[in-house]
Amino acid sequence: MTRRESSRATGQPSSQGSGAEETVEIREGTIRLGQLLKLASLVEDGVEAAELIRHGLVKVNGEIEERRGRQLGVGDSVEVNGQRVRLVPQA
Repeated sequence: MTRRESSRATGQPSSQGSGAEETVEIREGTIRLGQLLKLASLVEDGVEAAELIRHGLVKVNGEIEERRGRQLGVGDSVEVNGQRVRLVPQA
């Protein structure tokens, strides 16, 4: 994780128990979809994020998202390859 990403989020996703959904805490505001995919370790890099988005393999709040720069906020969920993360406010 880069320093820029850590300023917007608290770090690695945390598991919510036995469910498939994990959470990523953000301090305030929004984070771009491509950044979130990298932060949550759903992709290795921006190139992989762009490819998955371009091929319609990324869903935001249950709908296919085609914009890598889509702004996400608290409550949004993102799903890639059966893995799902939800943005939550930092505790």
